[in-house]
Amino acid sequence: MKYTLTYTNELKWNCSFLRKKCKEVGIEEQYKEHQLRLSISYIIVFQVLHCLFTVLHCILLLTTCAELDLIYVDVCCYSICAVVVIAVMWANVKVKSPSKLRWMTYVTSVIVTALLVFVDLSLNYYHYHINQWILASMYDSYVILMIYIFFPIPYIFPPMALAVYVSILYICYFVIFQNYDNQFRTGNITRYSETIVVLCNYIGLNVIGTGFRVMREIVVRASFLDRHQYVMEANALRSTRARERVFLHSILPPQIAQPIQDEIRARIEFSQKHHNMLVNNRRDRVIAIQMHPDVSILYADIVNYTHLTTTLSVKELVTLLHELYARFDNAASRYAVQRIKFLGDCYYCVAGLIKPDPAHAICCVKLGLCMIDIIREVRDEVQIGIDIRVGVHSGSLFAGVLGSAKLQYDIWGPDVLIANKLEGTGMPGQVHVSERTFELIKNWFEARPGTEAARKDAYFQKFNIFTFLIDPIENNKNIELDLQESFESFSAKERNEGTPELLINEELKKMPLGPKGFNEPLTRLFNFFNLTKQKESPSSSRPEIGLFLLHYHNPRLECQYLHQPDYMLKYSVLQAWCSAMTLIYLQLTYDHELVKGSYYLDAFLILAFSLLLILTWYKMICFWVYADRPHRFSELSCALFRIADNLQRSLIKRILIYIFIIVAYFAIISIILNDCDMDEFQKEHIDSILYQYDGENTMCFAPWALTCMVCSIITNGIIFTRIPFIMRIVISLVVCVTYLSIMLYQFEYLVHISLTTNPFFKSESAHCLMIISTFLAVYCKERQAEFNNKMNYKWRVELLKKQEDARLADQSITILLHNILPAHVVNVYLTYLAKDELYYEVYDCVAVMFASLKNFELTLSNLRVLNEIISEFDRLLSFYRHGNVVEKIKIVGSTYMAACGLDVRLSSLVSEKCHTTDSVFKEIHARRSMSVFSSDSFSNKKDELVFVIAIFALDLMRTLWVCNNDYKNVPIDRDVFTADMSIGISSGEVMAGVVGASQVHYDIWGHAVNVASRMDSTGVAGKIQVTEETANILRRFGLVCSYRGMTFVKGLGTLPTYFVEVDNNYEFMYARDISSEGSQTDVI
Repeated sequence: MKYTLTYTNELKWNCSFLRKKCKEVGIEEQYKEHQLRLSISYIIVFQVLHCLFTVLHCILLLTTCAELDLIYVDVCCYSICAVVVIAVMWANVKVKSPSKLRWMTYVTSVIVTALLVFVDLSLNYYHYHINQWILASMYDSYVILMIYIFFPIPYIFPPMALAVYVSILYICYFVIFQNYDNQFRTGNITRYSETIVVLCNYIGLNVIGTGFRVMREIVVRASFLDRHQYVMEANALRSTRARERVFLHSILPPQIAQPIQDEIRARIEFSQKHHNMLVNNRRDRVIAIQMHPDVSILYADIVNYTHLTTTLSVKELVTLLHELYARFDNAASRYAVQRIKFLGDCYYCVAGLIKPDPAHAICCVKLGLCMIDIIREVRDEVQIGIDIRVGVHSGSLFAGVLGSAKLQYDIWGPDVLIANKLEGTGMPGQVHVSERTFELIKNWFEARPGTEAARKDAYFQKFNIFTFLIDPIENNKNIELDLQESFESFSAKERNEGTPELLINEELKKMPLGPKGFNEPLTRLFNFFNLTKQKESPSSSRPEIGLFLLHYHNPRLECQYLHQPDYMLKYSVLQAWCSAMTLIYLQLTYDHELVKGSYYLDAFLILAFSLLLILTWYKMICFWVYADRPHRFSELSCALFRIADNLQRSLIKRILIYIFIIVAYFAIISIILNDCDMDEFQKEHIDSILYQYDGENTMCFAPWALTCMVCSIITNGIIFTRIPFIMRIVISLVVCVTYLSIMLYQFEYLVHISLTTNPFFKSESAHCLMIISTFLAVYCKERQAEFNNKMNYKWRVELLKKQEDARLADQSITILLHNILPAHVVNVYLTYLAKDELYYEVYDCVAVMFASLKNFELTLSNLRVLNEIISEFDRLLSFYRHGNVVEKIKIVGSTYMAACGLDVRLSSLVSEKCHTTDSVFKEIHARRSMSVFSSDSFSNKKDELVFVIAIFALDLMRTLWVCNNDYKNVPIDRDVFTADMSIGISSGEVMAGVVGASQVHYDIWGHAVNVASRMDSTGVAGKIQVTEETANILRRFGLVCSYRGMTFVKGLGTLPTYFVEVDNNYEFMYARDISSEGSQTDVI
């Protein structure tokens, strides 16, 4: 059977891999600093536990010992030792320099260890020689556990070396003093066997401690890496959201942008949850328009622009426009004026739009005067004869977005029309203002009566509007200062805008160092509050986790946490195996064959524990051996791999393994206890004392050896990974209570005559003190580890949520950008383009279309109708996404502008993936099916661009007719739905790009754009008007183009124009009897 050994998930919980990963991402130094801070939190817990242990021990000595004279020296030594230990460990907390703290952790740990061992062994030596007391060591297991659990020595091997050295010292003490001079010898048990039992005990303690160190480093490093990733994702998300806001607000103010942004997110989430359901766009369509009652509108138009389009190259023209508009945008930013958009040579903006501003009229006029100065500067620089007309009017307007594609912020209303007419009837180099605006600025500017054209304008006469001219020469002194401040302020703003990202190092320093339920009062107790105080991170889970049992208050989160795979199971099993083998050896050493079948149970347990060890470690061993070369594994290996994976992933199976291990421990202990004949032992021991003979006092078992083993069992039971913390604590507590109850009641005599730790100190109390201190120490340690585990998991859950939010944000950014820029421009604009950098593209041929609704008054009620119409127009764009793509450029009032040929890919003419019912492909297939057209007639892609835009124009006429039918019974203005729409089409060289320094707006410029606009403005309702060149192109596709006549076009003079014929069913009329291309040209 072929099996691919995958160790990816396990590697993430491999100590060497995590060390390498920390170095790869460059956070090894930060990890070391975090490890030192974590060590300080462990030191505080150790100080409290040691104080508690010392106080409890001293109280028991003073209250239970008969001869206090022998105890005072012990109490004094223990008390002085505790004070010194706390003082020495305190030095780690006081040191602020990480470099000093690293070597100080070694020094202080060695000093404290040496002090504890010295006091313990010195007191035993003192009582042995002075008072002839043979005493058991008090601090052997305690010191070894403290070295591994709480001492601040970093890494794994230094604490292991220190603990091994302490173990050797205590083994030597046992061999020299206890073993040789213990009067209660165990009959046939040799001194060698007792030494082996003690040696196994210490080996087991060191294996458990080393395993704990390894697992703690894995947890801490994994947590640290997750935190680093969390910070990176959070920063990326903030950056993504900032980009989203910047791009969205570059065309839409926040009050308009937010509902659209929420709608996009809601639609994305809805589509994810309901894969087979479509969102009803039409019924749920909401018009995003707001009314602004008190604003000022500025319109500016470049004089002589049409002449420039014919004398300058497209690139020169767009570069000039970018230079002008960028400066205009900078000035508008200084005067708090919101640029709306530009229409070729027309630039219009509004003051008081985003935020109410009582000085909106003054700001607009200042901006207008500034723009006049700017265009004069540019005119002198480039030596081109250009000027500018500016019109300003104050009043109310409607502002918002229309349609569903290429969203652009725009304004509507009668006052907008007045501002436009003020510009059109104004004088170059002057600011033309209405009487309403003049009343707001008369104390700031000098003015004279308006132009003759304004006085004769029919609209102004109808509404009795008077106008005024403001000369920049008479008001130039303050404007020059404002202009200079404008650019300086804008430059400073550009330099300072955007807040820098939070440093990752600072964020990593905010990582919690453990549960604060105990640390806060403890730090206050030792006056460490200011040193260990840390700012709670936003993601802190303290309110969500229980104080003692560290359970999530959210049951669902707790369940998810417990069911995650346990890739550290092998370490827990290894520790359990070592304890089990030591316990079995202890049972075999003191076996008296009173329990039948004990050997079979021992053999079964050895086999079961060994099999479990092989199952959990076999995959890792294979990875070590075969990671660098391919290997074909046997069916047995494959089965072992699958079983190990299943054990790691299943919570139920892990709990069963845990329960089996605890039950096995109890079974072995039960054999040891039942193998003891207490009556026989007590009788022989009493007789030996009464008759004063050295009989063969058969001690059933060694109480201290068994107590040490129970401490190991408690430690294993608590630190076993990925088992519910509550279960581990409860079971370990049950082990403590059960063992102490049995030893203090059933085997009280045996415990009582065993070695004690101090003269006249009851052995029962010494055993209890050791069990309780072990439980409390390991519980406090595991509480820290469990908190880190749960924090790590909570961060991981939050990280997944952040990643999902980031994905939604990226997706919404993409959608928004595609509603701002064409798809092929989005990536370019996001990657390297600066904010005020000119981006342009040159196309040899682009077909441009303008479509205007005639006699459409832009009132609030009609704006809702217009939004419906524009949205339906936008829906047509989805049918022009393949082949020759049609791009919506913008909406100007009630005019819809689109272009074909802006797709840089220019893909094949017909895509097999496209739906054949789309009108564009129906028309292309229909024309290609005509025998009069050879395949060569389609080789010119430029011609087909014109044909496609003509089909799109016809689709607009059809859509408007459908809207007319839909609104037949709607009681609103009937003139809106008469389907009177004029359309103009032209083609030629075009330059497309993004100009200006503030709002992102993709536009096109060139002679073809101006001609298409003029074809629309001079057109007839219900007709598509084209130039002679465009008509000849369409005729080659068989369309009938009728000659209209000579038409005057502003800036171009009189031109021959044509109508593209459309029948009553909104279908193109085709030439049926065509004998030659010349005959086509004569069709009238």
